[in-house]
Amino acid sequence: MSSSDTAYSRKKWKNMDLLIPYAAPYFAYVFFSSALHDKLSEEIIYTIKLVIVSGLLIWAWKWYIPLTGPKNKWISCLWGIVFGTIGLVVWCGLYAPFTNPGDGAAQWSALGFALRLLTAGFVVPVFEELFMRGFVFRVALQWDLLRRQNTQNAFSAALDKVSIFDVTPGQWTVYAIVISTIIFAAGHLVTEWPAAIAYGLLMALLWILRKDLISCIVAHGVTNIGLALYVYYFGHWELW
Repeated sequence: MSSSDTAYSRKKWKNMDLLIPYAAPYFAYVFFSSALHDKLSEEIIYTIKLVIVSGLLIWAWKWYIPLTGPKNKWISCLWGIVFGTIGLVVWCGLYAPFTNPGDGAAQWSALGFALRLLTAGFVVPVFEELFMRGFVFRVALQWDLLRRQNTQNAFSAALDKVSIFDVTPGQWTVYAIVISTIIFAAGHLVTEWPAAIAYGLLMALLWILRKDLISCIVAHGVTNIGLALYVYYFGHWELW
């Protein structure tokens, strides 16, 4: 499909058409995490995740919104590094009280650690930010705007009559922030919810300030890689 064909198609795509491409990598990752846990080695599980989820991202790429926005992408990457570092501190600080020091170290071989680091640092940030801040946030925003206009069946209209491609970069409402943050947190362990809520709010703020997804993806990657290196070198495996 050429770029002109893709641009033409985007004018016709509604949110319901985009649901599977945005959700498939996320739910595939969740499925493999839950279905294969304690059944296969971590090395095999993360190899499966890396291959299949990456494949789904490649397949669905034509349906994804641009990662860059109206601001300089390299400056956005620098913002991502700063916010990712802040996010690492926030995550550790809010998650640590709900963990047992020393848990989890025994299960990770060198290969298993490397595969998880690669997946968490370079694959998870892409599909999770595309789904959460790229799709869920925007659909929640459009539902909120339609609701304010007294549109009948505003949620159905947000899925069937509008497209996330119509959202202005950086556009937001309180409902969009709250709904996307709650859904983001729901994808984590209960003990991670305080940290996940804070992190979801931080990523929403970054989207509003930088008006792009590249900053959020970089931030998410920095946090995940930073967390992996922290637990590896300081032994706090319970945070991973």
